[in-house]
Amino acid sequence: MKSLFITFFLFVFSFPLMASEAVHFEKVDVDITDKASLQRGAKTFVNYCLSCHQAAYMRYNRMGKDLGLTDDQVAENLMFASDKVGETMTIAMRPADAKKWFGVTPPDLSVIARSRGTDWLYSYFRHFHLDDSHPMGTNNLTFAGVGMPHVLWEQQGYLAKNEKTGELNVAQEGPLTKHEYNQYIHDLVNFLAYMGEPSKLQRMALAKWVLLYLALFLLIAYPLKKAFWRDIH
Repeated sequence: MKSLFITFFLFVFSFPLMASEAVHFEKVDVDITDKASLQRGAKTFVNYCLSCHQAAYMRYNRMGKDLGLTDDQVAENLMFASDKVGETMTIAMRPADAKKWFGVTPPDLSVIARSRGTDWLYSYFRHFHLDDSHPMGTNNLTFAGVGMPHVLWEQQGYLAKNEKTGELNVAQEGPLTKHEYNQYIHDLVNFLAYMGEPSKLQRMALAKWVLLYLALFLLIAYPLKKAFWRDIH
């Protein structure tokens, strides 16, 4: 009982301290019904992410169908690591080689939006900054010490961290403005959110018909209930 009390005491009084050290995540509103956004996000994913990270639980043809693309469009614009449109989104790099080169095997991104959260991802992709003490030359405010380089520097440019305030300021401008880059990342995160649960699109489309059925059933069931229980009430 004494040890249980001590554990509870430490948890309660350490919680404010843990909360104060939490990283602030930027809020992002995703909409997986926005097919134009998903198409842009898919393009970014296959061009910048799929060379090192795979999405082994997603098939190209399933993605194309959900995004409103034909198999020919998928093969021409989104397939660079596979030959057949029915294949999963895997990569040629072997896990052993990846661990040797990067120090860790790049994780599969199929459900990264569900495990990390969309706000975390949105903040992560926007928080890379220059850091000469890091082997990659860059670091990340959201994920300190990350082994991944800033692969989107061609779009964002480079940011530098103010050691006094902790703010990120532009050190080298990229072709995209801050607003354009935020939208660019929004589309990528939107696609990752879709990829984490692609069947959600079908459930959302079916939901209105289910609610309509329940409403119509209520119109029949309630008079039927009154008829059955008339003699009792």
